[in-house]
Amino acid sequence: MKVKRILALIGVIFLAGLYILALVAALTASPNASGYFWASIYATFVIPVLFWAYSFIYKLTHKKNDETDS
Repeated sequence: MKVKRILALIGVIFLAGLYILALVAALTASPNASGYFWASIYATFVIPVLFWAYSFIYKLTHKKNDETDS
């Protein structure tokens, strides 16, 4: 479970950084503000899905097989 927590923390920090970057770019009227905004929207959906896929594949590959125990 420790790996899940570390990955979740990294994801939260990354998303918060993207949101802050998009906000600062918008407030300073940067020409890249629109790109940063869309990147943060995209990452809001993609990063949690990637973490879910990682944990799902991990569970599938490390599944305990009851047949080999008997």
